[in-house]
Amino acid sequence: MSLLVVGLSHRSAPVSVLERAALSADAQLKLLQDAVAAEPTAEAAALATCNRIELYADVDKFHAGVAELSTLLAQHCGVGLEELTPYLYVHYEDRAVHHLFSVACGLDSMVVGEGQILGQIKDSLATAQETHTAGRLLNDLFQQALRVGKRAHSETGIDRAGQSLVTFGLEQLADGRPVAEWASGRSALVIGAGSMSSLAAATLARLGAAEIVIANRTHERARHLVQLLTEQHPSLRARAVEMDAVPAELARVDLAVSCTGATGLVLTADVITTALAAPVPAVTPVPAAGTAEGAAEAADLRAPDGSLVARLAAAAARDGRIAEGHDVTHEGHEACPVGLDEAGHAESLDLHGSWADNGTALEREAGLVRDKGKAHTPHPGVRLALLDLAMPRDIDAAVHRIAGAHLVDIESLAEASADAPMAADVDMVRTIVADEVAAFGAAQRAAHITPTVVALRTMAADVVDSEVARLRGRLPDLDERQQAEVVQTVRRVVDKLLHAPTVRVKQLAGEPGGAGYADALRTLFDLDPETVAAVSKADTADTTKKKGRA
Repeated sequence: MSLLVVGLSHRSAPVSVLERAALSADAQLKLLQDAVAAEPTAEAAALATCNRIELYADVDKFHAGVAELSTLLAQHCGVGLEELTPYLYVHYEDRAVHHLFSVACGLDSMVVGEGQILGQIKDSLATAQETHTAGRLLNDLFQQALRVGKRAHSETGIDRAGQSLVTFGLEQLADGRPVAEWASGRSALVIGAGSMSSLAAATLARLGAAEIVIANRTHERARHLVQLLTEQHPSLRARAVEMDAVPAELARVDLAVSCTGATGLVLTADVITTALAAPVPAVTPVPAAGTAEGAAEAADLRAPDGSLVARLAAAAARDGRIAEGHDVTHEGHEACPVGLDEAGHAESLDLHGSWADNGTALEREAGLVRDKGKAHTPHPGVRLALLDLAMPRDIDAAVHRIAGAHLVDIESLAEASADAPMAADVDMVRTIVADEVAAFGAAQRAAHITPTVVALRTMAADVVDSEVARLRGRLPDLDERQQAEVVQTVRRVVDKLLHAPTVRVKQLAGEPGGAGYADALRTLFDLDPETVAAVSKADTADTTKKKGRA
């Protein structure tokens, strides 16, 4: 039997194809069941993430295996085989091992070095074990992949080369501004309560978001996530809402992150347009000087039509920068609602500059920073930032063209990641992967010959037992002590004769091309193939039970 992987990822296929080829949880289970039911396949496991779909299998025929796995992938992911084939890649034996180990280390991720893939590999193995489609080979392979990935992260600085897709997406929204500074104090809506959405919520909380609203079709899961967030971040304002509250929440938050398992759009262009057209909602200002008068003045300055006055006031109030006095004026205009704090805070200066420019820098509110004395305006006019981490997409791609919205989705992340710098530690990880692939191959080849060695020793033991029984019949006068001594002597002779050959054959089997030594042993000692197969099956069953208890 041989290891084969057939799949497609962000490296081989455009996002539009990946989006259509996404596997649901039910489709993944059916894929595994159909894979092991196919003639060339003995074991199967699927790795399905937002940017890859891969089917791993233990097959007895390469060409038949490729054809069968490709057909099954096309059938269950809903894309025709003819259309899917140009984007599929195939890895076999050591190349398949090398591929999975590279994936586990984050070398094949859209964001190099991200660690979330380890959890996804673990989930894939668990699913294959639960469906009883993973045998000894895939159990060993995926378990070792997890160990290799952990080793890469612990022994190198690969974490410095990349991060989770969530953090990378937020960095793209921040567009040059430190993501912690950009996210701090923001209000965010997270749609979904699965692993990626939970990671997004936890990341935003860690970065200092002031408020996080969780919307999910199963309200209880949203409430559970809110409970976890508030336990870890007591100062965070967090709450759960029903999905029908999403449009209203969009009108008041600064950022929305969506990652659901929906097959259709969760946020359409019309929903985003409506949210942006809604009046800026009332906020509770926190005066910089702590005065009630400052808060009252800021509230009076909020215009219902979403004017520059309202947006500047809302931005300053949100960040707690409403100054005590608002007597700063610009010729021909009323007083600036932001004012200037005593220290001349950089962002206060920028906001005042927007006012003084009579709206030419309208809505810079959250994106302005000072960089060596110059204002940085990566995305002027952004009122709502959106991060779509779902595959297929949750947010309509047409939102890219809506003024006031800044959307980052899987497609734009793929483009951005192509220019991401690679850390020097990547070379160290590649060395680790190469070493681990060689070690895994040697261990598998050595394990492949073990059933033959066991069958050989079993046959030798049977011969000893048979000859001892014959000896007892021919020499009935031997007492029990003498008989035991004879039996022990014969067994020692057989063990010594077999020791060196069996140890050496295991060593040779661990080398490339060593699989032939098992055939040689079976031929030389005329071993029954069914006996060898029985040993192998018993060993596999025992291994699976042990891993299941672990």
